[in-house]
Amino acid sequence: MNIRMPRFFVPLLAGGTFADRLVACIGAALCIALTVLIIAAPFDDPNLLLLVAAPIGASAVLVFAVPASPLAQPWPVIGGNVISALVGVTVAQLVPIPALAAGLAVGGAILAMSLTRSLHPPGGAAALSAVLGGPAMLAAGYTYPFLPVALNAVILTALAIAFHRFSGHSYPHRPVPVAGHLLPPPILPLHPEDIDQALADLGETFDVAREDLDLLFSRVEHHAALRALSPPPK
Repeated sequence: MNIRMPRFFVPLLAGGTFADRLVACIGAALCIALTVLIIAAPFDDPNLLLLVAAPIGASAVLVFAVPASPLAQPWPVIGGNVISALVGVTVAQLVPIPALAAGLAVGGAILAMSLTRSLHPPGGAAALSAVLGGPAMLAAGYTYPFLPVALNAVILTALAIAFHRFSGHSYPHRPVPVAGHLLPPPILPLHPEDIDQALADLGETFDVAREDLDLLFSRVEHHAALRALSPPPK
């Protein structure tokens, strides 16, 4: 007998399973603990270390829970955090009004990450911390984006790469074709250009790479052909 789970307990992400979430929890717990142990020693000011916790904790959610996301890849994790922190420090030094500086820092960080192909949501927290961090952040100045932000991001990424060697996930992510017999494609096979056009029609940004969509649709074609070749149920 099939038991349907309540709607609120159904995984939000396509393809997500409880086992994957459990693996994500274990990976985040281990790697964040190691990251904090490594970076805590050089810092005499615990307030500065606390400011780093928000962006790096958010990065861990992406890296371990959705390692296939384009936003969770090594360059966005490292580049997005560092570039955003640089933007935040610059805005903090130029704009004396906290509310205005906060808005400009986050907006500028989004623009900078978009231009450098390093879009990473926790970068917004790194930029905001640089603006609202108080005396400790002002004293750190332009060292903050590199120590501790860059160091944090590099350590977390390296630990994530090592962890995902054993988690069963490809990280840095690469679409991996599924082994199996390939059936003849349908009469009208899909092409990457069709995916581009469909995305343009929808006008939305999805948290998935086009290569993964192409691979997914190729498997849809495979199973559709398999169903077409199967004998009808009696």
